[in-house]
Amino acid sequence: MRDPVMVTHRGAGMSDSEMLAGISPELLARYDVAGPRYTSYPAVPDWNKAPDAAGWAAHLAALGAPDTSIALYVHLPFCASQCLYCGCNATVTTRAEIVDRYLVRLRIELDMLSRAMGGRPRVSEMHWGGGTPNFLNDAQLATLHDVLLSTFEIGTHTESSLEADPRLVTRSQLRLLRQLGFTRVSFGVQDLDAVVQQAIGRVQPRAMVQDAVTLAREEGFTGINFDLIYGLPHQTPERFAATVSDSLAMHPDRIACFGYAHVPWMRAHQRRIDMQSLPGATARFSLFRDAVQRFVGAGYEWIGIDHFARPDDALTQAMRSGALHRNFMGYTTQHSPHLLGVGVSAISSVNGWFVQNAPRLGEWQRRLEAGVLPVIGGHILTSDDQVRGAAIAHLMCHAALPATRYPDDKATMQALYSPFVDDGLVTFEDSGLRATAQGRWLLRNLAFPLDAYRARRHTAPITAIAKDDLSHAPEIVAPRFSRAV
Repeated sequence: MRDPVMVTHRGAGMSDSEMLAGISPELLARYDVAGPRYTSYPAVPDWNKAPDAAGWAAHLAALGAPDTSIALYVHLPFCASQCLYCGCNATVTTRAEIVDRYLVRLRIELDMLSRAMGGRPRVSEMHWGGGTPNFLNDAQLATLHDVLLSTFEIGTHTESSLEADPRLVTRSQLRLLRQLGFTRVSFGVQDLDAVVQQAIGRVQPRAMVQDAVTLAREEGFTGINFDLIYGLPHQTPERFAATVSDSLAMHPDRIACFGYAHVPWMRAHQRRIDMQSLPGATARFSLFRDAVQRFVGAGYEWIGIDHFARPDDALTQAMRSGALHRNFMGYTTQHSPHLLGVGVSAISSVNGWFVQNAPRLGEWQRRLEAGVLPVIGGHILTSDDQVRGAAIAHLMCHAALPATRYPDDKATMQALYSPFVDDGLVTFEDSGLRATAQGRWLLRNLAFPLDAYRARRHTAPITAIAKDDLSHAPEIVAPRFSRAV
């Protein structure tokens, strides 16, 4: 029997005016702390760095069963130029032969995976991320697809999507992608204001984005996603409101709206962004709050922490039915419990094991040339990890947690959440815990008491909005996945 979904979204649990109430500056200041996005639990910095390549190869044998289906992520790290806001694991190049060599080594990785799996898993959903997947030319795109077909069962049953830079889109490229089975494309829009675009090194006028959307629809793409970013340099309420309005006028099916993470100690190119041009915590929150109001006012459903989808979209339907899930690819309808990542830095989740490939291109290549799978570690989940991970995922998807999913007894849960209750962020009912209208804005913070690893990493109290946290362990780097697949 399925647990009560306890969904808190527009039309179920609170009115539009309640949901958009926002939070006060005082409350925001108390909760403005770094925290994971919880695309996994444990979060990447807390992984125990097991298993090794040999253990992973043995573990993969379970995927070779004829009735096994998987989600497949392919990481393509290449970009033609460096965007200053970028937190991706990307390689800037203009040389096609660099990509050709990458595809040769990707074939080596796939051959090794095929031998380990002992069969051809059925791919229920496939996503190409990066980097910039549509940086590849038409011949390279076709070659990559052919290589994947030799390892996996990919066909009309597979929901295929990819990330795309509107500046590189052509009709012939989109036509080829449709022929290869892709039906959904996520355009990196970020911001449509000319001043902001100059500041982040990504100039793509509104007309260019509109042309890319028009071409995609004309070529038969049935899903158009937009990625937007708030908190960028020189963003003002008026400028970002115009970006949101212009984006809505193009009628994307899904929108992901993320907070910019300024981490120049990790991403040296971000040092070229003037810190004084970045909005502060209160201004950042106001940008997001106003964007949410516009998305919801236009009829989109608020999915999880930062996604928005049309009422008839599969993501919305999954949320309503309790089938919405969150993993390394973001919010998903979870056609399969297994996620297999291939390529540099890609992360996999298979039967209670998290594994990451080497995050640096040179190391990834050297391991493959040495004849070993290019993993640099991961995490083997304990039973407690699995219980807490399921609880956090449910909370992040549904803004509520049924009592049947509590990782601790009711008394402990009430004690852990008492500060949040005092601040008006959660309520306890017989059926479980539910975020209030104010708590809806702070889901990541509400997950902190469920995180058994957090106390080991932070001395600050859990009650002290969660900033985007791109922190990483010395050997494990979190790549950027599409957040609207």
